[in-house]
Amino acid sequence: MTAQSAQRFGLIAGNGRLPFLVLEAARMQHIDVVVAAIKEETFTAIEAFGYPVHWLGIGQLGKLISLFKDSGVTKAIMAGQVKHVQIFGSALPDLTMIRMLAGLKEKNTDALIGGVARVLEQAGIELVDSTALLSPHMAPEGTLTRRALNPREAADVEFGRGIANRIAQLDIGQSIVVGERAVVAVEAMEGTDAVIRRAGLLVGRKNLTVVKVSKPRQDMRFDVPVVGEETITSMVEAGATALVLDANRTLLVGRERLTELADRNDIAVVALPPIE
Repeated sequence: MTAQSAQRFGLIAGNGRLPFLVLEAARMQHIDVVVAAIKEETFTAIEAFGYPVHWLGIGQLGKLISLFKDSGVTKAIMAGQVKHVQIFGSALPDLTMIRMLAGLKEKNTDALIGGVARVLEQAGIELVDSTALLSPHMAPEGTLTRRALNPREAADVEFGRGIANRIAQLDIGQSIVVGERAVVAVEAMEGTDAVIRRAGLLVGRKNLTVVKVSKPRQDMRFDVPVVGEETITSMVEAGATALVLDANRTLLVGRERLTELADRNDIAVVALPPIE
């Protein structure tokens, strides 16, 4: 047993399949995990993995810390999306969460999750790189599908990638949708799949290119860009024909199924070196 496998990790699980990938990787590496599942977000199927699962409200930061400390957790991983609308809408924060939120100058993604990380660290729990167990699932550089970008898509990428990088730097979102060298839609709180569908409605489902980037100086402990089958499905619905990602900074959930679906719909998926 390795030093890492002898440790007990805490998993803060949001929605989507990413938490499942973490647990699958942990099982393969014989790593013990305690799961903190968010009632408003986490899929109930997470209980099928055989790890202890504790259901918490999204605002129960104090309860989360108590759970991890009582379980002997000293390192934690965040995996899966937690929608901003949940945090600002239906969440009932406990005293620990209220104090954390009160100390923030801004309420964007980096500030919110950075605040959680600081509170965890003050309690002796280190928030570690969320991709630590998932390196095989990171997008490698190059064309991932049967076809590469065509000239129209390449022109859209050349036009839009710097814009997307700037928007990510401002912590607005990490995806934009481009058509004929014009920005059709910009991601904010709604997420990548929703902004793709919105773009399709705006231009009548034709000739769209999706550009998804990581943030400059991306903190890989949280908010790592993720794409999956649902992303490709949204592209098909919206009439998008190409998806461009940051290589080695984007997680592919179900890569084989993702590329198979993309190929079936003549969609190009390409990973390029990040813009620094």
